[in-house]
Amino acid sequence: MQTTESILEPTAVAHDTRKAEHEAHKLEKRLCRETTRAIIDYAMIEEGDKVMVCLSGGKDSYTLLDILRKLQRRAPIQFSIVAVNLDQKQPGFPEHILPDYLTRIGVDFHIENQDTYSIVKRLVPEGKTTCSVCSRLRRAILYRVASELGATKVALGHHRDDIVTTLMLNMFYGGRMKGMPPKLVSDDGKHVVIRPLCYVTETDTRRWSELQGFPIIPCNLCGSQEGLQRVVVGEMLREWEKKFPGRIESMFRAMSHIVPTHLMDQQLHDFKGAHATGTADPMGDRAFDPEILPAHAGDHRWL
Repeated sequence: MQTTESILEPTAVAHDTRKAEHEAHKLEKRLCRETTRAIIDYAMIEEGDKVMVCLSGGKDSYTLLDILRKLQRRAPIQFSIVAVNLDQKQPGFPEHILPDYLTRIGVDFHIENQDTYSIVKRLVPEGKTTCSVCSRLRRAILYRVASELGATKVALGHHRDDIVTTLMLNMFYGGRMKGMPPKLVSDDGKHVVIRPLCYVTETDTRRWSELQGFPIIPCNLCGSQEGLQRVVVGEMLREWEKKFPGRIESMFRAMSHIVPTHLMDQQLHDFKGAHATGTADPMGDRAFDPEILPAHAGDHRWL
């Protein structure tokens, strides 16, 4: 004889399933919306572009490739995608995972084999951070591959939290107000680098990666190094976010609302040439008035 609990159990399971599907659909819509907004805001992808998606095997680059493919099917412009992975010959690197995955989903791809691991280990003393050397080597190789493949855009999977973390790193350790731009031209003027996930939170890329079951490949050269400055700053930001929800978003928003007259860079504002004119400036500063901040700064949303 069935009990009340056994009769209701299938209904409860079905409800949980529908709820999970609804949440996944909401997340997909948000990822597509924020990525589309970034692409439009910064003119990242244009008609006829060949977008080279740099695929590391981490959650963010998988998410970038997945979302760009979804947008590709519905975009009002035509553009192609090629996924590129740089196999740096790290010991134990599962070199079959990405080719198998990319073949299965039907994406054009290229695996570039370069033993940068040995170079990094030779140049960097044991225990020292390898990121800067590894990054320079990787960047040069990927630019070369972009030229060889005829890619017009090089897409990286950095998200909003990466951008804010970079800003803080440069402030704390580099003495510069500098983050990660959503779009830039390479030093040699030959490549355009884009970050379509610049409006997306790390929480969303992590959740999407879990839902999609991407075959994650950990990096044994950089992110796993204990004491790394980026790790320390990231942990600090996450702690701030727990105590004061919305702080990361507020800091990110500030990066696109710069007031050069209220900083100290003489290259951006002519402080020496600032003199009283006797004419009121409607956009001028009320230097001695208190700064008015929103009562609930953490509640602001982009949309």
